[in-house]
Amino acid sequence: MSILRMPAVKAETGHRSHASIYNAIKAGLFTMPVQIGQRSVGWPSDEVQAINAARIAAKSEAEIRELVKRLHSKRTELATA
Repeated sequence: MSILRMPAVKAETGHRSHASIYNAIKAGLFTMPVQIGQRSVGWPSDEVQAINAARIAAKSEAEIRELVKRLHSKRTELATA
């Protein structure tokens, strides 16, 4: 797993702007970024791939929101292990 910065996330997802990704986060359709430095964030590549796979599989927004919740829960589990 690697951490993708914003340009790579935009390229992987097809989003055209930072705002569209942050709007998807607000809507529960994309995971929150992780802090990788004092002023920098990124997204785990496996999470970006999982969300892309759900979109390709024509999952509904409700199903993608549930996936995002599971991905966030997985982060918490990894942090406590």
